[in-house]
Amino acid sequence: MRREALGGVTTFMAMSYIIFVQPGVLSQAGMDFRAVMAATCLSAALATFLMGLVANYPVALAPGMGENFFFVYTLCAAAPFGFGLTWQQALAAVLVAGIFFILLTVSGLRSKIIDSIPHSLKVGIAAGIGLFITLIGLEYAGLVVASPATLVRLGDLRHPVALVSVAGLLVVIVLVSFRVRGAILLGILSTTALAAALGLVHYRGVFSADLHLSPTFWKFDLRGLLSVNPATLASAVFVLLYLALFDTVGTLVGVGQQAGLLRDGKLPRSGQALFSDAVGTTAGAALGTSTITCYIESAAGVSDGARTGLANMVTGALLLGAVFFSPLASMVGGGVIVGNDANHNPIVRYPTLAPALIVVGAMMLKAVRELEWDDPTEYLPAFLTLVGIPLTFSIADGIAFGLISYSAAKLLTGRGRECPALTYIFAALFVLQFVIL
Repeated sequence: MRREALGGVTTFMAMSYIIFVQPGVLSQAGMDFRAVMAATCLSAALATFLMGLVANYPVALAPGMGENFFFVYTLCAAAPFGFGLTWQQALAAVLVAGIFFILLTVSGLRSKIIDSIPHSLKVGIAAGIGLFITLIGLEYAGLVVASPATLVRLGDLRHPVALVSVAGLLVVIVLVSFRVRGAILLGILSTTALAAALGLVHYRGVFSADLHLSPTFWKFDLRGLLSVNPATLASAVFVLLYLALFDTVGTLVGVGQQAGLLRDGKLPRSGQALFSDAVGTTAGAALGTSTITCYIESAAGVSDGARTGLANMVTGALLLGAVFFSPLASMVGGGVIVGNDANHNPIVRYPTLAPALIVVGAMMLKAVRELEWDDPTEYLPAFLTLVGIPLTFSIADGIAFGLISYSAAKLLTGRGRECPALTYIFAALFVLQFVIL
């Protein structure tokens, strides 16, 4: 029990940066910061408890990095860069996806869909989202700014926001290099302390017993979602399904292998594990947060001895306790106003979160080592996915690049049988979307 408790605490420390990052990201879509934080903690705790109880695995869950950026920068972004949904409609899309998760899991189709997607495209998606998150982190830091001539350019490195971000990034790099538990969280807190010393952020308290959830609770707009263009609706739900499918299964297999839980290459009770994140996503949409998925940071807890769902009971309890630290979270992730744009809207930077995003993005790029670099029909579609996501500022468009190019490459080289039928179907749906929209 002592070993499981230690593993549960370690997992919480490794993943708890999401408590500050998630409300900071979703608040850019107009959602209430404190309400998103409460929804994040509650839905993550529910899914983590459920994983421990029904699957007996030491794998914690929380809103996924990548899915949250898709929520803000694709679902809620105005055309032509996004789908133009309100955040209430976007929550409804997450809810619908969550219900589909549950149905697919119960029917056993979810694992079959995962197996039908080429491995190279899974790698390209993970790495592309990593680059996308890094780009956002650089923008948050003021290290990269928009430029009419070159799209982006180097920001003002003398600005206090940029200096704080660079200092925080160096702290995180050192902590990660020494394999310090909770390195990203400690980096966020260190950066916040430096920002406070320079007057960029201000003390707002630490503890609050007020459960501030009403601004997002049950605010999903299902009727509004159903009124949008059918192709837009189908694309939104499809990509939410797609991202969560890969995140959850990849994490379960990776952590399960590290913990010695695999049997003949398969994960026992995988259906119960997949059910946990499906219920978590559905509950999260009702509470007011984006897609819930398994966290690879659970590997940190496994390395400290976690092997059963008992570790999840500890992690879940700590996530519940974090609900009452909303003043601290709003100070850390609230952002810094650095000026106004051409339309007199405030320009907000997030120096306390930027280092964490840059490092998390870098970690996601490690997947490219798994590509088949001797086969152009494998690595080129993955590459188009990888660069398409950050350059189009859309996860959905990047995935479309990969699916369409992979299907075409296999067909045109006489290797059409190597491409699963579902991949052809998904590619055709994306082509249809581009033609209609």
